Amino acid sequence: MKRQQVELLEQLAQKLQGDLHYDEIMRKLYATDASAYREMPLGVALPKGKADLLTLVRFADEHQIPLIPRTAGTSLAGQVVGSGLVVDVSKNFDQILSVDQEKKQVTVQPGVIRDVLNMHLRPQGLFFGPETSTASRAMIGGMVGNNSCGSNSIVYGSARDQLVQVKALLADGSDVTFEALSLKDFEQKCEGDSLEATIYRGVREMLSVPEHQEEIRKEFPKPSIPRRNTGYAIDLLLETAPFTDTEKEFNFCDLIAGSEGTLALIYEITLQCAPLPPAEQALVAIHFDSVDESLRGNLIALKHDLWASELMDQFILECTANSKMYSPYRFFVKGDPGAILAVDISRNTQAEVEQVYADLLKDFEEAGLGYHFPLIQGEDCKKVWALRKAGLGLLSNMPGDAKPAPVIEDTAVDVADLPAYIRDFNEVLKKYELSCVHYAHAGSGELHLRPILNLKTKEGNEMFRTIAQEIAVLVKKYKGSLSGEHGDGRLRGEFIPYMIGEQNYELVKQVKLLWDPKGIFNPNKIVETPRMNSSLRFEPGHETPEIDTILDFSDVHGVVRAAENCNGTAICIKSYKSGGTMCPSYMATREEKNSTRARANILREVLNNNPKANRFDSEEIKEVLDLCLSCKGCKSECPSNVDIGKIKAEFLQQYYDANGAPFRSKLIANVDSANQLASLVPGLYNFVVSNALTSSIFKAGSGFAKERSIPKLHSTTLRNWFEKRPKPVTPAPKGKVYFFCDEFTNYNDTPIGQTAIKLLERLGYEVLMPKHVASGRSYLSKGFLRKAKNLAEQNVNTFSKLIDEKTPLVGLEPSAILTFRDEYPDLLRGTQQEVARQLGQNALMIDEFLDREMEVGKINKDLFTKEVKKIKLHGHCQQKAVSSLVPSKRILSFPAGYTVEAIPSGCCGMAGSFGYEKEHYELSMKIGELVLFPTVRQQPEEVLIAATGTSCRHQIKDGTNRMAKHPVEILYEALV
Repeated sequence: MKRQQVELLEQLAQKLQGDLHYDEIMRKLYATDASAYREMPLGVALPKGKADLLTLVRFADEHQIPLIPRTAGTSLAGQVVGSGLVVDVSKNFDQILSVDQEKKQVTVQPGVIRDVLNMHLRPQGLFFGPETSTASRAMIGGMVGNNSCGSNSIVYGSARDQLVQVKALLADGSDVTFEALSLKDFEQKCEGDSLEATIYRGVREMLSVPEHQEEIRKEFPKPSIPRRNTGYAIDLLLETAPFTDTEKEFNFCDLIAGSEGTLALIYEITLQCAPLPPAEQALVAIHFDSVDESLRGNLIALKHDLWASELMDQFILECTANSKMYSPYRFFVKGDPGAILAVDISRNTQAEVEQVYADLLKDFEEAGLGYHFPLIQGEDCKKVWALRKAGLGLLSNMPGDAKPAPVIEDTAVDVADLPAYIRDFNEVLKKYELSCVHYAHAGSGELHLRPILNLKTKEGNEMFRTIAQEIAVLVKKYKGSLSGEHGDGRLRGEFIPYMIGEQNYELVKQVKLLWDPKGIFNPNKIVETPRMNSSLRFEPGHETPEIDTILDFSDVHGVVRAAENCNGTAICIKSYKSGGTMCPSYMATREEKNSTRARANILREVLNNNPKANRFDSEEIKEVLDLCLSCKGCKSECPSNVDIGKIKAEFLQQYYDANGAPFRSKLIANVDSANQLASLVPGLYNFVVSNALTSSIFKAGSGFAKERSIPKLHSTTLRNWFEKRPKPVTPAPKGKVYFFCDEFTNYNDTPIGQTAIKLLERLGYEVLMPKHVASGRSYLSKGFLRKAKNLAEQNVNTFSKLIDEKTPLVGLEPSAILTFRDEYPDLLRGTQQEVARQLGQNALMIDEFLDREMEVGKINKDLFTKEVKKIKLHGHCQQKAVSSLVPSKRILSFPAGYTVEAIPSGCCGMAGSFGYEKEHYELSMKIGELVLFPTVRQQPEEVLIAATGTSCRHQIKDGTNRMAKHPVEILYEALV
């Protein structure tokens, strides 16, 4: 960056209450969105309050530096990619300002998340309808900018349809309010010398010309197409009272929606809400043999007053079959359908649902379409919709460089034209020997269509544009919209002159000039757009570097491509209110730099471009990965399965190779050896770590937080106790299990280990504990992969000879026992890797083992008390990512009077050693305060708190002063 630019930004930073970043890391993190585009911005502003927005507008006006408004950054057409100053309002403009019950309206700031808004509205019986597939993180400002809609648009329309009022700053800094105007008010707005008046007069003059009116009506998309984002919506302004004989009032909100931040800087939005959806949620998952058959069936289904009609093609369904998170949601799929149409027939009563269902079946039977019609109701509907919404992320998970490309992502035609249009569309692709994915909004005439292209190659880059041109011609044939909901941006702006005609394009350019004379608002989007295959993430001919790694990334064709699988749709930036684990550091800080997406972005940037022999030797990667807790949430929750925890472990080892490992990392990694030594004098060790003076010295020397308590050692180890105790004399009729004596249970949680063994024996199992080495969890968490690999080899060799389905290996600590299933296969190769995979299937958390035995009736309820108790359960992160919380819930609710509720917490914030480290302590506690700590504090004393992980229990104790129990302790105490 030039020195003059730096000086200007330094001056600007002094004037802002919020933050301004212009370092290389932040610029790289904001160089992309969820599209294929990449361009380095000048900097990133996180304004606080309207005064900061005004400062930014005046700065942009004075220095001719563009502003790029951004919320969640999930745009698919490159709307928030550019060389100007990104204005990120996602963190500080997130307030719901007011709710007007009488008018059924809500006023929000642009950074409010759509799903969070509806959580707020629900108790008041209200609902904001438009729903994107990214609704858990998509923000209202972005939805307005893109005129977003979603699966239920046949009922609620788009954001434009629900937009009542917008408050914004114009290019000269003037503060304006846009809302519906009577003819008198409209004429008054045209008077005066202000920029606002100039805009009103200019649009009045433009749309009053008969030749312009004729050309607009002739060339713009059909009025019958509800999804339409093609240029600026002057066609909709034309159909208002000043220009047409209609009662519809003029409202510049119609133009602002879909303008992609190119006309003004919005700071307040008023939306029209609707009553809550029908109480009886129901859908029919209609199975078809082909996409074409499903689209013909769609026209039949739409006769039945639907709430949605959403398509999933065979490719999408195959992707979900291989997803750990989404494969269980396929419970309704029968056979191998070419397409499934999810048809929402929700109604207010069950009788109405049954009647609509019967009528629907009758019509399909008469038409001879479809072969399976399961009715899905209640909570199961959410699983189907989650499956459909997962499509976008899952698509990017294809191994290799060829990916379904968002080039003709959301073309829209009249729904009656859809079957013919898609037939023509596939003929175009066939000409180029391309295949395509079809999914999404059949009910409103828009399918998401993604041909599979390799944009790293020159051929793929050119085909990207060729296909866009070909389909633009086809869409124009049907008088459709090149974008139904994702906008023009960088992707489609080039083709707008063709789509609406050159004369209308000149009018659209005139609109931009009227509103933004100096071009400071998000330039080169919609109008004056560069060639659509320029400024992509990869230059044509880019070769992906192949990097030797210790962990196995062969399933995704290498570690670089593992990072590149992140497509930016960013489920990792959802609110903690939406549930899930990913991403705890982002949830607590709301800073892009701390998101999973940011980590993937910096890895992609550096690994592809670092000139060093060791591409992991990077301070930029180190800085951005620092607050990754390795919670593994991304492993299961990210639709693209971008496992940043795994990549971080690889990075640390490679970084140590180049720079050496810090003392504290070595200390933590070698905790098993350290505890073994300290266990010789446990009393002395406990005194040192708990006495105020000595513990402060110990923590200071070790780099641990002074506020954090250090786990004490038990007076004996679990292994010593096990070997010296009197052996049971009663027979074990239910078989034997091998107990994995992990390094945490052995030294710190010895009483829990003793309880677990006694529980198993009381239940009729023989418990064996062979000699074995530590799990290697601490080595893995701190990046000492070679040492972890050595332990993995030893444990696989030890247990593979002993363990099978009938005689499993069970363990207490999720992070240790699940290492067999998770990391061991990645550490090993060849035959040993396959042996590790087989072993991992029979290495079970004790919760999983007990649940399995209860399920087959080998454990009887009569063994347990009938006393009534309530339990609140917090799940360990790795358990949720690699296994499931369900077995823990089921075993705790096995006693007849026990009820269990899972705390809707993500990561507890401790994450092994993370929460002990002095620089991470504050964030650790902040994560705990999101959900876990408040929930625990609210519980009466008689409510039991359960947690499967040792670090989780420690965090709960430090954060709430409540003692959480392992499930085996609760079950043992429940024995009669």
